[in-house]
Amino acid sequence: MNTATATPAAATSQPLATNGHDKLLSTAHPTPAPASTISGGPASAIAERVGQPRTVDADIVIPVYNEQEQLADSVLALMNHLSASQIEGWAYTWQIVIADNASTDDTWSIASRLSAQYPDRVRAIRIAAKGRGRALKLAWGESQARTVAYMDVDLSTDIAQTGVLIGSLLYGGADVSFGCRLFDESQVVRSAKREFISRTYNGMLRVLLGAAFHDAQCGFKAMTSDAARHLLPYIQDNEWFFDTEMLLLAQATNMRMYEFPVHWIEDPGTTVNIPDTVKKDLKGMWRMNGTLNRMRLAAAA
Repeated sequence: MNTATATPAAATSQPLATNGHDKLLSTAHPTPAPASTISGGPASAIAERVGQPRTVDADIVIPVYNEQEQLADSVLALMNHLSASQIEGWAYTWQIVIADNASTDDTWSIASRLSAQYPDRVRAIRIAAKGRGRALKLAWGESQARTVAYMDVDLSTDIAQTGVLIGSLLYGGADVSFGCRLFDESQVVRSAKREFISRTYNGMLRVLLGAAFHDAQCGFKAMTSDAARHLLPYIQDNEWFFDTEMLLLAQATNMRMYEFPVHWIEDPGTTVNIPDTVKKDLKGMWRMNGTLNRMRLAAAA
């Protein structure tokens, strides 16, 4: 693999507008040793498909596990927004990808029906094993789009900001773009407990691992296809730490990262197991500390 920083083919001469909290980040380190597989498993880990990847500007993935209650409403809301919100000069073609990772309720049936009903706008994949990171690796790994993105099924981040997420890659020259809930400009509604955990975790990333970004966990991220091809083989985590590992490796390999404030409302029905997630995140941070140290040693050799 070429260890040079990926340059998005979609970048144009238009500058990416920034302000005090829209951050273009850049550092230089060598590429880490790759994980054993690109997607946490072979291509056959996608057990079933409805629809096929299309050559579009953006694949927007919604990873889901047992989300029968809100999946249809969320997909239709996003689809209607994308259809109605294209702005001249920032327009892009898109496909919504539902990535069902081992749901045991009617999620897959709903995903299949949506894909069959809207074949030009929605496709679905069913994955045999759980894990949001695994779902994203597999969905992004087979994408034929110029950019790949994901957002949480609860649409906690205002979908009106999808244009910024995708446009910063297609038109702004960034390699990776992602929302931040911790900037002063961000408008966030969530419990004090979740706020404390988030700020503590991201503070640890900055102090212990040298993270230059501010919010690793916001479920609103995108990359160019070039960036995805460079990063996916090296991301080991298949669960919630996937986001953090992706951003740390993007930073360490000198990718251009665009972080912007978002409007975000906590879903009171979230099923995330916070204690288990925190435990796994701490293990991931320990592993990444070793990875980044090896990269620094290799750069100095």
